[in-house]
Amino acid sequence: MLAPYACHPGESRGRLYPEDESTFRSCFQRDRDRIIHASAFRRLKHKTQVFIEHEGDYFRTRLTHSIEVAQVARTIAGVLGLNEELTEAVALAHDLGHTPFGHTGEEALDALMAPYGGFDHNAQALKIVTSLERHYAEWDGLNLTWETLEGIAKHNGPVTGDLPFALTEYSARHDLELGTYASAEAQVAALADDIAYNNHDLHDGLRAELFSTDELAELPLVGPCFARVDALYPGLNYYRRRHEALRRFFGLLVEDVIAVAKARLDALGPRSVADIRGAGRAMVQFSPDVWAQLKVIRAFLFTRMYRAPAVVEMRVQVTQVVDELFPLFMTQTDLLPKQWRKDVEDADGETALARIVADYIAGMTDRFALQEHERLIGGVAADSYVVERG
Repeated sequence: MLAPYACHPGESRGRLYPEDESTFRSCFQRDRDRIIHASAFRRLKHKTQVFIEHEGDYFRTRLTHSIEVAQVARTIAGVLGLNEELTEAVALAHDLGHTPFGHTGEEALDALMAPYGGFDHNAQALKIVTSLERHYAEWDGLNLTWETLEGIAKHNGPVTGDLPFALTEYSARHDLELGTYASAEAQVAALADDIAYNNHDLHDGLRAELFSTDELAELPLVGPCFARVDALYPGLNYYRRRHEALRRFFGLLVEDVIAVAKARLDALGPRSVADIRGAGRAMVQFSPDVWAQLKVIRAFLFTRMYRAPAVVEMRVQVTQVVDELFPLFMTQTDLLPKQWRKDVEDADGETALARIVADYIAGMTDRFALQEHERLIGGVAADSYVVERG
């Protein structure tokens, strides 16, 4: 049973290219399935979440992160009476546009693309699902529904000001109403992302021994979770203790988001998804108290994990990889794979060429970027260092 303010499949605004509907799957289920089968989704297996992908089997990658986000998002959506398939589709697609090497790679590519309109990973995700995935006979991209595309483009809120070129280009063909809030389903996907990475970055930081459980026990929100576990299970094994504490922290965040969303929805009384888009504020958020305490945790992670000495060293090295690959492909386009050369032949000017090169580099995995740099230029050391979470 869907709430009146949920996105109902039968009321979808449809696809850019009309298709016959499936006899056994809703339009949003088809979107989710197309995202899962996309090449860009498979490449997330070897893209950074916190650590360079080869550093260990237990650390998160963008693929495992996306699956965790989708799980949290479906849980929250179900409680709120939202469309779980649409929520899951947006959650699974939200990281498709990320470069190799987390935000470090994105910052490097954005700087290189500054003369050509910059680079933004959210806009790149939209470009991937509307253009760069080229498998279907009748269109480029995945031909997703308007609602899924809206969620990918603006799950973090209205997109205003100077728009990334990828959003501008697509919106000229298919207006996603970028100045409004997205559906509640997309808002849930955005908060599920925050919940997932705040939780698993603590897990991965502990495993990497960048900080200790004693230090986590001093943090707000997390500390009371450790205290509760110690009261229930005195003398518990170290690994079980931290797992029990962090899963309680995880649950606390989920419960807070659900409580806030219910209160805001009750106050607004929306009768349609249009009421959600026109509400003027997000319906799905953390409470002010939890958000204030999360900022303390995020500051701790920034200092102890994202800017640890090893991180700074690796940021320099992976930035060098991107900085050297970009001008190489700009001047020697014959080094690009064959399937990219037709686009190069059709490119009208330097800006168009730069965007093709940026698309190619952004699609690389950590492993492939390092291998290509080694093969074409002479690689940098790929030692076991941490890179920043994206």
